[in-house]
Amino acid sequence: MYGLAGERHLVEWEADWLPGYQGARPVRIGNAAHDQLQLDVYGEVADALHQARAGGLAAVSESWQLQRKLTSHLADIWDQPDEGIWETRGGRRHFTHSKVMAWVAIDRAVRSAERFGLDGPLDRWRALRATMHASICERGFDRGRNSFTQSYGSRELDASLLLIPLVGFLPPTDPRVRGTLAAIERDLLVDGFVRRYDTADGKDGLAPGEGAFLACSFWLADNYVLQGRLSEARALFDRLLALRNDVGLLAEEYDPQARRQVGNFPQAFSHIALVNTALKLAGT
Repeated sequence: MYGLAGERHLVEWEADWLPGYQGARPVRIGNAAHDQLQLDVYGEVADALHQARAGGLAAVSESWQLQRKLTSHLADIWDQPDEGIWETRGGRRHFTHSKVMAWVAIDRAVRSAERFGLDGPLDRWRALRATMHASICERGFDRGRNSFTQSYGSRELDASLLLIPLVGFLPPTDPRVRGTLAAIERDLLVDGFVRRYDTADGKDGLAPGEGAFLACSFWLADNYVLQGRLSEARALFDRLLALRNDVGLLAEEYDPQARRQVGNFPQAFSHIALVNTALKLAGT
């Protein structure tokens, strides 16, 4: 992580004399996330490199060397707890999404080596991939809820679990995927929008309450497409498009009660999710 001027030392501190935008406190300078472990990032990078090769982008010899180094490092740390995709402040946990994305990193290394003839310890990677998949399915799935959960041993849900079929960890027809989708629709879908997770208990280190993360609602639309629920997918997509401002931009979140966008603006995460959903719908 880097600051706006390229800074790498981003120690966080609070300016307690400032009220913040519309009373939003605390006002923080810097970002404590620079010192966090987020295992999901490895999967994002590995998938981007694999998709670049599959898409025919000009090869860079150093990219495979980099990917091998990242894969080797991840093999040593994937089973550690982390702060996860949402950069929580309540302490490290074994977040299911983080483990899934760690699996993605190993899977894409295997697939790149197989498809493009790249060198690597394929037998070791294949064995690790299988071990990770079995571990996640055993520890990240709650049979009583018939759903994957936010973290190992918990019963809480998380909208990031909607990514499980999108990244290829399990097929959309898998009963565990269907069960997870149903649970999220039941417990995290509020006023037609998807919350990241239940913030009421404050375990994430933040004050309870927030708007609905727009990217999460696009992920729900993606799942509807994969499940063949196309009319619901298009209706949700159109509703999300209607939230854009006069120049077509989206924020990080939407507050259904206040009927306004909130959070970081504009937010690349929301727009990437929009593009992905549009592509899925265009292919139906």
